[in-house]
Amino acid sequence: MSADKGFEQIISWKKARTLNKEIYRLTKGLEFSKDFALRDQIRRASISISSNIAEGYGRKTDKEFIYFLNIAQASCYEVKSQLYLAFDIAYITKMEFEKVFLNCDEISKTVYGLIKHLTKKSDN
Repeated sequence: MSADKGFEQIISWKKARTLNKEIYRLTKGLEFSKDFALRDQIRRASISISSNIAEGYGRKTDKEFIYFLNIAQASCYEVKSQLYLAFDIAYITKMEFEKVFLNCDEISKTVYGLIKHLTKKSDN
């Protein structure tokens, strides 16, 4: 990946940054904020998405970048699973769930697209 643009230009990272803010907003809610385990876990998983995209970008090879993108994608699925729980126990509304879940879907798709692009580039 070209070092001149920086990881901040990656669409997946930008979307993950938005997700981080949304997760922090949601977890400030009265009930959610008292559930330290779930609150901290969903925050860590969300942070992992943007952090692994950035860390992978800073690696020397596309192969390493792909490795970290796969971790970011897995963390995205972890957030989705935790969102289901938060919704099931009424920490978040259906509308909040759907909004954040959709954001996770978009991140997953853009990360997958970047993985495919880098894999194809490495194969050439």
